[in-house]
Amino acid sequence: MEDLAETLFEDFENYSYLEYSSPESDLEEQVPLGLVHWVSLALYCLAFVLGIPGNAIVIWLTGFKWKKTVTTLWFLNLALADFIFLLFLPLYISYMAMNFHWPFGVWLCKANSFIAQLNMFASVFFLTVISLDRYIQLLHPAVAHRHRTLRNSRGVTGLIWLLASLVGGPSLYFRDTVEVNNHIVCYHNFHEHDPDLTLMRHRVLTWVKFILGYLSPLLTMSFCYLCLILKAKKLNILVSNRYSLTILAVVLAFLICWTPYHLFSIWELSIHQSSYSHWVLRAGIPLSTALAFLNSCLNPILYVLISKKFQVRFRASVAEILKYTLWEVSCSGSVGEQLRNSETKNSCLQETAQ
Repeated sequence: MEDLAETLFEDFENYSYLEYSSPESDLEEQVPLGLVHWVSLALYCLAFVLGIPGNAIVIWLTGFKWKKTVTTLWFLNLALADFIFLLFLPLYISYMAMNFHWPFGVWLCKANSFIAQLNMFASVFFLTVISLDRYIQLLHPAVAHRHRTLRNSRGVTGLIWLLASLVGGPSLYFRDTVEVNNHIVCYHNFHEHDPDLTLMRHRVLTWVKFILGYLSPLLTMSFCYLCLILKAKKLNILVSNRYSLTILAVVLAFLICWTPYHLFSIWELSIHQSSYSHWVLRAGIPLSTALAFLNSCLNPILYVLISKKFQVRFRASVAEILKYTLWEVSCSGSVGEQLRNSETKNSCLQETAQ
């Protein structure tokens, strides 16, 4: 049985290094957890530490404190996608810290990969919709007035989650675990005995993710923001430095975080033809994936926290909570104190009612 597992593993060890790299490879024998791995782990931890509270604040404000609008709906779902994805990030951190050993079982292997794919691409799709929404709202106000409604936006939101589920769906089917020398690996088992079918499925999924999850969103965002800038120049409208920096930061963050991930994914398709490619991918894929993960903690900063309106609303929300907390403290106490100070209590209630 062990020989069969080793044979199976050797057939697929070249695919998706991050998810199921071989514990017996020459590189890992020399550097079990080298500099690249430490940097990747640091980026994972940074994304988790910054992303969880950042996205939680956005969810709290857009979901519970602010008025429901089309814009807040986009930001709420964007933050939800990033937040759910980051909740599962400790599993990736543990997997990499244990030198790619997966002790959590096959079903959690499938679920973890699916959740990661679902929310990574849902996040990218919502970034794209935000840019389209801004483009239509500012350059086609008549169309926006007719069709930019909460009802239509909820329908678009449902379609985005459905599309992201379809992109991440293959992970539920192909994801599997294999044990080699007491080392369990979580990997994509495209086919056990047909290398040609394995390569074909790998290529199809890689190019689908590249086109739907990177190229199309990048072209859409670039087109929308370029049209906005050209329109502003044509009408001699002064665009604030803050707005220009926001646009630049959005495009650059997307390029920096996602370009290496998809380039290495495409490069991975040729891994059987070059041992040098195999070595480079073992070093590059973890780092490029960490950069993609990092984008989930940058979204609240780039799309929301940089906004003056958000800063004003955030301060107002915090001030409201502090005011209510101070009122509770000042008006609370033992029953005896409340009975002796009924006048003070009444005055506090009257102040709150105003």
